Amino acid sequence: MKVSGGLHPAAAAAPNARRDDLDGLRGLAIALVAVFHIWFGRVSGGVDVFLVLSGYFFGAMVLNRVLTPGAALSPLPLLLRLVRRLLPAMVVVLGAAALLTVALQPETRWESFADQSLASLGYYQNWYLAGTASDYTRAGEAVSPLQHLWSMSVQGQFYVALLGVVTVLTLVLRPVLGGRLRVALGVVLGALTVASFWYAIVAHGQDQAAAYYDSFARAWEPLAGVLAALTLSRVRLPAWLATVAAVTGLAAILSCGALIDGARLFPGPWALVPVAATILLIASPLRLLAARPLVALGGLAYSLYLWHWPVLIFWLVHTGAPRVGILDGFGVLAASLLLAYLTHRFVENPLRHARLPLGAPRRPGRVRIPVSMPRFALGSAVVLLAVSLAVTSFSWREHVVLQRAKGHELALLPAGDYPGARALTSGVRVPQLPMRPTVLEARDDIPATTKDGCISDFVTAELINCVYGDVDAERTIALAGGSHAEHWITALDMLGLAHGFRVVTYLKMGCPLTTEMVPTIALSDNPYPQCHEWNQEAMAKLVADRPDFVFTTTTRPNLDGPGDVVPDGYLGIWDTLSSNEISVLGMRDTPWLVQNGWLADPADCLSRGGDAVSCGVQRSWALSETNPTLDAAAGYRLLYPLDLSDAVCDATDCRVTEGNVLVYHDSHHLSATYMRTLADELGRQIAAATGWW
Repeated sequence: MKVSGGLHPAAAAAPNARRDDLDGLRGLAIALVAVFHIWFGRVSGGVDVFLVLSGYFFGAMVLNRVLTPGAALSPLPLLLRLVRRLLPAMVVVLGAAALLTVALQPETRWESFADQSLASLGYYQNWYLAGTASDYTRAGEAVSPLQHLWSMSVQGQFYVALLGVVTVLTLVLRPVLGGRLRVALGVVLGALTVASFWYAIVAHGQDQAAAYYDSFARAWEPLAGVLAALTLSRVRLPAWLATVAAVTGLAAILSCGALIDGARLFPGPWALVPVAATILLIASPLRLLAARPLVALGGLAYSLYLWHWPVLIFWLVHTGAPRVGILDGFGVLAASLLLAYLTHRFVENPLRHARLPLGAPRRPGRVRIPVSMPRFALGSAVVLLAVSLAVTSFSWREHVVLQRAKGHELALLPAGDYPGARALTSGVRVPQLPMRPTVLEARDDIPATTKDGCISDFVTAELINCVYGDVDAERTIALAGGSHAEHWITALDMLGLAHGFRVVTYLKMGCPLTTEMVPTIALSDNPYPQCHEWNQEAMAKLVADRPDFVFTTTTRPNLDGPGDVVPDGYLGIWDTLSSNEISVLGMRDTPWLVQNGWLADPADCLSRGGDAVSCGVQRSWALSETNPTLDAAAGYRLLYPLDLSDAVCDATDCRVTEGNVLVYHDSHHLSATYMRTLADELGRQIAAATGWW
C-alpha cells in the first residue's frame, strides 16, 4: 500500500486506501508551479498545496504511530527514512547546479551559490533567504538557481519539529489521558496552527519579503494538513456536498496563480485560498484527479520541483534573456521532466526502497532482496558528492574572505596609480595597473554608514542619526535620503575633516526624501509604507535640528525612457525646507546601470569578459542633456544644485571603470574607493555653494 503527498511522499498506515486523487493533486500542483515559473514568473499556489499535503501524509504517519497502542515512540526510524527519501535527489541536483554555476556563471556568483548550497544541505535555505531578502548589500544579486529550495527547508524543519512535539506530548500525556490523547493532540496542534497563522499576518505586514520564507509564518499550512489527517478520517460528507467541495477546491487551485499574486500576498491571509482548497480536496475525493497522467506526474513531483527551477535559471543565464518564450519554455519543461524521470528512477527509488533492484520501477508485492553492490555504490557516490559540495563551498568562501581581507588597502591606494575620477576631471595620466576594487572586493566596498549601522533598513521606520566629518565642528551638513544620498558619505566625511564641518546622517534604504503618500521600492510596484513613515519623522527632525545645509539627491532615473527627472514628491520636500529657511545642497543622482530594463551588475559583467564600456551605459540614455534640477531651482533661492556627472561619465559613456578604479560596487551605487577620488570635485562645488572655504 502506498500513500503519498506533498513534495516528499511518505507511506502511511492510514487511511487504508490509496489516494490516487491526491497523487494526481500533487501532479496538478507541480504542473502549476512549473508553468507559472517558466512562462509567467508568478507564484501559483502550488507550493502551498504541497505544504498542506506534506503535513497531511507525514502527520498521518506520525499520529498513527503514537496513537497505536504498544507502538515504539522512537523518532529515529522516521528521521532516517526522511534522510534516505529527501537527500539523494537534492544532492544530485546541487551537484549538477554547481557544475553549471562554474561553467556559466561569473565567479562573482560563486560565493552566493556556495552559501546557498550549504544552506540547502543543512535545510536552512529559507532562513538564509529571509535574512537576505531585505539585505541592502545583496540587493543587486541575480536570482539564484537554488532559491526554490526554501520550501524544502521549511518542510524538513517542520518534519523534525512535528516529530519532536508529538513524541514529547505523547510521552507526557499518554500515561495521564490514555484514550483521550487524540483530543489533546488536536487541541495543541490546533493552537499551534492558529498561533502560526496570526504570526504570519503580523510578519507579512512588517516585512512580507522576509515573512515569505519564515518557517513560523509557514508552519500553519502543513499544520492544517496534520489537523486534516487527525480529524477528516472521521468525517463523511453527503455526496452532493462532497462534489461541491471538491469542484470548489479544484477551481480555487487552478485560478490561484492567475488571480492572486502569491509572491506579494503570501504567507498572509490570501494563502488561505490554496490551503483551504487543498483541505476541501482531501475531504472530498475527486475522481478527475486520479487520471493516470496526473498520478504519474505526481510521482515525479519531488524530482521535477528540484530540477525545473535551476534548468530555467541556467537557460536564462545561457541565453542572456530576461524570460523564456513559448518554444524554449517547452524545452525547459521537457528537459526538467527528463531529468526528473532519470533522478526518480535511478536515484530516488533505488535508495528509498531497499526491496527494489537498481533502476527498477516500484511495484507492489516485491519480495525483499539484499542490498546490492550497485545500490551501495550509488549511495556511496551520493554521500561523496554531498561531502565534496560542502568542502568545496567552504573552501571557496574562505578564498573570498582572504581576497576581501585586502580591502583595507583600498583607502590607501596611491593617487598617481589610481586616479579614478581625476582621470575625467583633470585628465591625469592613467598607468596600466589592475583594477581596484577587484570584482570580488566590490561587494564590500560600501559606505561606512552601512557598516556602522547608520542607515535604517527596509523594515523599520526608525530614524538613526550618526555623525561623521569633524564631529566637534559647529557647521553642519545633514546627509538625508536613501542609499543614493548615502554613498556620498565617503567624500563628505573626508571634506568635513579637511574643512571643519560635521556630517549628520538621516538615511533609510531605498527611501529618498519625498512627500509621496505611497512610495514604492525602486524598479518595482511594491508599496513601501515604512518610507512614508520615516520621511515624516526625518523631516520633522531636520526642521527641528536646523542644519546649515541638507545634502540630498534631487533627481531619479526616468524609468519610462531615457534621461533623468525630478520627481514631484521631491518638490514638496524643497518647499518644506525653504519655508523653514534651511538651505539645500541638491545632488544630481548618479547614473544607474539599467540595460534592457534590468539592473546590470558591473562586477558580474566584467567577470564574464565585458569591458568598461560594454558593462556601462550610454550617457544619453542614463542622463538628460542638462541637469533637470536646474529647471526647478529657479523657484528655490536656498537650493544649490550640485552635479558630478562629468566626474562619472565622459561625453558619450558612463563606464564602469575610470582611472583604474571600479566606479560601481553594484548596479547603481558608487564604490567607496571611487567616491574618495570624487572628493576634490565635490569639495570644489560645495565650496562654491557654501563659501566655507
